[in-house]
Amino acid sequence: QQGQQSEQELATKMLQIQSKRFYLDVKQNRRGRFIKVAEIGADGRRSQIYLALSTASEFRKHLSTFSDFYASLGPPNPENVPDDGKLKSEMMVKDNRRYYLDLKENSRGRFLRVSQTITRGGPRTQIAIPAQGMIEFRDALTDLLEEFGTDDGGFKGDLPEGRYMRVDSKNFYFDIGQNNRGIYMRISEVKTNFRTAITVPEKSWARFRDIFADYCEKMKEGGAGGISSSTAGGGNVLSEGKGSMVAQVPSPSTSTQPNPNPNLDSPLIK
Repeated sequence: QQGQQSEQELATKMLQIQSKRFYLDVKQNRRGRFIKVAEIGADGRRSQIYLALSTASEFRKHLSTFSDFYASLGPPNPENVPDDGKLKSEMMVKDNRRYYLDLKENSRGRFLRVSQTITRGGPRTQIAIPAQGMIEFRDALTDLLEEFGTDDGGFKGDLPEGRYMRVDSKNFYFDIGQNNRGIYMRISEVKTNFRTAITVPEKSWARFRDIFADYCEKMKEGGAGGISSSTAGGGNVLSEGKGSMVAQVPSPSTSTQPNPNPNLDSPLIK
């Protein structure tokens, strides 16, 4: 729900193609802009796919190609239809999403099926555009892209450098990263023959901080210990209470950075 609250709708278009209604909604969130395409069937059944603006631009080009091919086919001939019903196919790839475009024919006519899949076991969703409506669909998409462009947007600044702290025999690494799902912080605990990590999405950092700060205040009220300064591993280290340290890692120009986090190259958000 928190992710939905941070989502903003910028524009919408509705198309009526034969017995189906299609809604093209331009939306924006922290990760950038995208188009949600929803198909509402005559029976009220709903299906939808999501397209980044750059993917929507590529899809628009495919719609023109498929429309030209459809126009060259002539009347349907059941004797010439392939066993799987596919007349023409293409594929698009965007980050961890794949889109399969199949112009198909069955007893009800010809249509363009657009299937969206997500790698690593994500759900498969699809819509079906009647072939006669591909040009109309392309023109609606063109109107939206001319207004909002084809840049996906999202965060493009420099991410903060990683930091670390050492507590007794443990090393804790704080690494900021970004993937197609957004910005996150990965907190890794590493010691000999053991490592574990958690990933915190950026949208929950403030809440995460508030909970952590609340515990710090409660421990101070209970007399958990004072703050003293010390030095370890070439960095400035502040000791808070027994066995607790917060390290501030110097820049590469002034001292040697600690060993890189061995977890940093692992899959970050499943």
